[in-house]
Amino acid sequence: MTDQNTHTTTIPEMLTADDPRAHVASAVTTARAAVEALTPDQYDLPTTCGPMTVGDLAEHLVMALRNLALAGRGEPPSNWPHDASDVPAGEWAPALASAAGEVHAAWGEETLDRPTIVPWGEFPGREVLGTYVNELLVHTWEIARATGQDPDWDEAAVGFADWAIHEQLPMADRTEMWNVFREQLPPGVPWTDPFGPAVEVPDDAEAIERLVAWNGRTP
Repeated sequence: MTDQNTHTTTIPEMLTADDPRAHVASAVTTARAAVEALTPDQYDLPTTCGPMTVGDLAEHLVMALRNLALAGRGEPPSNWPHDASDVPAGEWAPALASAAGEVHAAWGEETLDRPTIVPWGEFPGREVLGTYVNELLVHTWEIARATGQDPDWDEAAVGFADWAIHEQLPMADRTEMWNVFREQLPPGVPWTDPFGPAVEVPDDAEAIERLVAWNGRTP
């Protein structure tokens, strides 16, 4: 999926431009370019993602791709890693490339409409891919914002992510949804709302700004 020596994502010829896996490849390219541009003095910078630093988010992107590969292989979420702490600081870009290769190998044509289990439910494969494209792009935006980068966003990938996150979170105010989740948890289990309420943006906002706003970030 990704050439490990360049920023270019290699999309196999059998993938059309609107194939969900092509959007994953594009999001990986954008994420990897942003991560490769990081310098050690930026690793501890704060981000808009709660307490997570730039370095934390770079590691989180690796974990997300690894988990997406596991989802494609039908591995139960209980076996998924919760971090990518095995990746040394500053080595996140090649780890992203490696994980992207695992994703490509795991997600064949037959998986796109297959019911796929993720920690928050069971959904068609293409919708799962879309939620991970959303995660890749939003966290890349957060890294870029924290470090003064201006990525070249792929409008098609952003649009696919926007579709997926609206399928997953159709309402702007998620308070009631999270309250229900919280009430279903066993006593003592910690909980942090994964998405805040959607943020309003002007009608002429760019596509990436609309996407991060629906994810509860202020562009």
